[in-house]
Formats: sequence, structure tokens, C-alpha cells
Amino acid sequence: MEDDFYASLKLISGEEIFARIAACEEENRTLLLLHHPVLVSQVKLPGGSITTGYKVEPWLKTNDEDMMVLDTKNIMTMVECKDTEMILIHQRYVEDSAQEGNRSRIDRRMGYISSVQDAKNMLEQLYKKDISS
Repeated sequence: MEDDFYASLKLISGEEIFARIAACEEENRTLLLLHHPVLVSQVKLPGGSITTGYKVEPWLKTNDEDMMVLDTKNIMTMVECKDTEMILIHQRYVEDSAQEGNRSRIDRRMGYISSVQDAKNMLEQLYKKDISS
């Protein structure tokens, strides 16, 4: 197995994905291990000094796995990426998705939970107390 590298892949299906990749030989074919494969699309931002940005989303949205196997026969072209900005964007996505998985659900033991109506009534009572004081 070779060292990992970042690359953009164009699949024969037409999809373009970006991932950290490790190549491995199995029997008489080459397989790629894709770590956190993502779809990256450029978006235009309104106003400001930065006019474009990138939207990053998981390649497979119905799966929580972070590593996938792809046969090279499904790849039209592959280009190794040395662009530090793209690599940092991918690394930030990986870190954010790891933190998202660690978030716990809110429950009553953590503090106050109320309905919108209860919270509205409580805030109105506080507001009315401040006015009358």
C-alpha cells in the first residue's frame, strides 16, 4: 500500500469527488480506499471582498461510514491535489463531521426545556415585571 494522498476523481458516472486516498492491490486489480469522500461545488457569494466559496457535502448521504472502497475501473480520471486550500477545506469538513457525531441530544437533565408557548409566556411575564418596576 502506498502513502495517502488527496485527489479529485471523475467517475464514469459523471460524479466528481474529492477525498484522501490510499491505493491497494488486491488479486489483479487496484482498489482505492477513499477517506471521507465529498462532493465539492463552487458557489458565488453576494457582495463582499470574497466572491466565491465552496460547498462541501458527503458523497453518499445515506451512509455514516468514513471510508469507502472504489475499483479503479469506475474512474475516468484522477488528479492528485496539492492545493493547500482544498486540503484544508476537506480537513475542516472531517473535523466538523467528527464533532457533529459527538453532540448529545438535549434532555431535561441538562436544563430547562419548554414549548414555544411556555417560553413566550415566561418572557412576557419578565417584560411586564420590568415595565411595572
